[in-house]
Amino acid sequence: MTQLNIGCVQLNSQFDIEANMATIEKAVVAASQQQVSLLVLPENACRMGGQKQLSERFDELSSWYANLAFKHQLFIVAGTLPCPYRPDGTVVADNKLRQVSQVFAPDGKRLARYDKIHLFRAQVADDTGSYDEGRTFEPGDTTVIAQCDMKNLNKEFLHPSGNVQDKNSGILSIGMMVCFDLRFPALAQRLRQAGADILTAPSAFTYQTGKAHWQLLLQARALDSQCLVVGSAQGGTHYTKDSSRETWGHSAFANANGDWVKETEQTNLTEDFGLITTAFDAEKQQTWRQNMPIHNCHRLA
Repeated sequence: MTQLNIGCVQLNSQFDIEANMATIEKAVVAASQQQVSLLVLPENACRMGGQKQLSERFDELSSWYANLAFKHQLFIVAGTLPCPYRPDGTVVADNKLRQVSQVFAPDGKRLARYDKIHLFRAQVADDTGSYDEGRTFEPGDTTVIAQCDMKNLNKEFLHPSGNVQDKNSGILSIGMMVCFDLRFPALAQRLRQAGADILTAPSAFTYQTGKAHWQLLLQARALDSQCLVVGSAQGGTHYTKDSSRETWGHSAFANANGDWVKETEQTNLTEDFGLITTAFDAEKQQTWRQNMPIHNCHRLA
């Protein structure tokens, strides 16, 4: 596989779904113009708050994301969407939802659906105070690897050096995570054991927890799994009908060597979104894995 250009978006999504969709499309267009092969969007990309109402548009918005991937010829990890039914089609019990991250391919098809396993529950020193996603969501119970066939991309890859490479080839295996999942190393390790090359983590960390732990967690999970970790985040102030909340931002990449590769700023005051890219070098990652074969040495899982 040649080097691949990976994109990571930062958003400041609000309550207005259509306005958020317009911003997402701008980010996808910008990523396509930068020859991004795989783009990762944040958790709650289409709306912060009002998840029950948003879930009624799950199928519609999923189709919209699929069309974006087809139109702009890239793989999209579509942040998250609340869904009223499980992967087998059964309705979620107790009037709850599933928090779902999906991967869409350039042929317009959905490659994978991951239902968030670990639901955020914490007392945080901010205006919200008590967080418990279990009041709204039912946890998923299945790990997911998305197999992205890069031969499906009908474009050349422009390396950040400016040199045009051959068309992408080979399979990129994406281990899917969401936000609070980052606090559980066993999940990252299991995804690596299942063959993951990259871990994606659409997120909406609170300002306080992000300030304390965001960078540490991304780097730790990268070291645990020896995978590139893509942390796409919400950042800034988000207003709903009767409240607001602050998120940390700092969308970033951490590589398999534990390096903090690149990050956005906390907020982006001049644009609707932030976009960073990095070249994923599978050969270099494999060298790091061979030099320290953690996967082969692991005895407890």
